[in-house]
Amino acid sequence: MQEQPVITAEMPIGDVVTQYPQTVHVFMQHGLGCIGCALARFENIRQGARAHGINLDALIEDLNQSILQAQAQ
Repeated sequence: MQEQPVITAEMPIGDVVTQYPQTVHVFMQHGLGCIGCALARFENIRQGARAHGINLDALIEDLNQSILQAQAQ
């Protein structure tokens, strides 16, 4: 059975990082290294991915996988 995604493209980056700190490395691996910048507080994941030329679907999938793995531990 597939889990319902926790992270969606419309979620603000700052909220995701605050609520799920294990996602920081995922953002960094995908090239979104400015998670601590002022825009991250207001920019959603879709906007950040578009601004940095990042594959949104792959990013969302990896973010949700990181959360599922943390919950399984």
